[in-house]
Amino acid sequence: GQSMNIVIVGAGEVGLSVAQTLTTEGHNVYVVERSQDRAELAANIDVQVITGNGARPQVLAKAGVVSGGDVDILIACTNKDEVNMLSCWIAHQAGVKRVISRARNLEFTDSPQWADKLGIDLMISPERSIAREVLGLLAVNAATHTAELLDGRASLYAMPIADNSPLVGLALKELRANFPDLAAVWVYIDREGGGGVPNGDSVLKAGDLCYFVTFAEEAPKVQKIFQPLNTNTSGLKKLFVVGGGKLGTQIVQAVKHDYSSTQIRLIEKDTDRSSRLSEELGEALILNADGADRKLLAEEGIDDADGYVCATDSDELNMIYCAIAHSMGARKTIAIVKRKDYQDLAGVIPVDAVVDPNDALAAQILRVVHYPKHTRAYSIIERINAEMLEVVMPDDNPLTGKTLAQIRLAKGVVIALVGRGQDVLIPTGTTKLEAGDHVIIFALTSMMPKAAKLFSGGGDKGED
Repeated sequence: GQSMNIVIVGAGEVGLSVAQTLTTEGHNVYVVERSQDRAELAANIDVQVITGNGARPQVLAKAGVVSGGDVDILIACTNKDEVNMLSCWIAHQAGVKRVISRARNLEFTDSPQWADKLGIDLMISPERSIAREVLGLLAVNAATHTAELLDGRASLYAMPIADNSPLVGLALKELRANFPDLAAVWVYIDREGGGGVPNGDSVLKAGDLCYFVTFAEEAPKVQKIFQPLNTNTSGLKKLFVVGGGKLGTQIVQAVKHDYSSTQIRLIEKDTDRSSRLSEELGEALILNADGADRKLLAEEGIDDADGYVCATDSDELNMIYCAIAHSMGARKTIAIVKRKDYQDLAGVIPVDAVVDPNDALAAQILRVVHYPKHTRAYSIIERINAEMLEVVMPDDNPLTGKTLAQIRLAKGVVIALVGRGQDVLIPTGTTKLEAGDHVIIFALTSMMPKAAKLFSGGGDKGED
């Protein structure tokens, strides 16, 4: 695509990460940042830096945000909602085509009306999407990564194949005969020496990390096949969450909503905060204590906990507390970690999964920039440079009425799901596409633009 003028307000982790990617892709990027230190960090990448408060019209004007200017997108991602919303509003008034705001306060993202009233195209809250990701990881203990699709009716999972799995040595085309009730679409296989998007002839090996799409209720069944010994069918009986901030609270609320019978303990050190949480969430849930207090953890039964999620403000604490909980017998520990340098420690420190809110947010922002027309997109872990996109088939698309077997897709592109009205279909070769279908495409990043156009384009008019 052609190069765009993009203004990013806020040079925190998220802003810098987005700026870095966009400038590498050849866009003209301006970064507006009031802190001198952060502005200097931004100066190390190939962007134009403007030092000042991004909520002031005269500062934004220096980045070209003026009536009649030619800024294509403004992305506000400081850690202050008010600054973000005001920047977006000023940009919207100046005629900037698309404005995207980060919102920390969940009230702003609970309903679309705030964004609509302020003329903001997208308001994203990392807390909410992380809570869903944590929930997906807890629900299936063998999964190392999940993402929700089609409003949560199906999910993408990544699971390793155990040595004793009946899948070892099978080609994908043999799976249907061997496991007729396994409703899953295999989208990617990650293995030593290189993985890729599989086809029917791909043979599975022990140790393969397989990404597949299936319905949430099917996941435990799939796990039994992947890891015959590691199967705890009871799901989520007992969960510890450490840290009663926005994220911890979101996780607790999501679990309460999805699993009414789960025993939850939210541990919060600060006395004032924990009494406020007791009022909001109910006394029974809250423990005013330190999340690594071994005596307390033992009394509360950490040894039979299905999950322990550490979501304090400190990355270091989150990693170490998870290691302690792990050593005391918690089945799955999840640390929320923002600093890139710590991401790779998951293999070294005994933590089952590391979830990074900044990554989640930066990836979400970039997808909106790359695919403005598509309702939702999901990036799979950066490591495998592949992504998913949800597109809606227009009436005049020449593929309507064809079966998937007739549409010969390029290698590296897979149709993972089809949403049709209230139904979600796991596609097979005989699935016929209809106008209005929500098609979820999985593709290598390099092939996605072409694949997206194939399904979302109409018959007559070409697009650039």
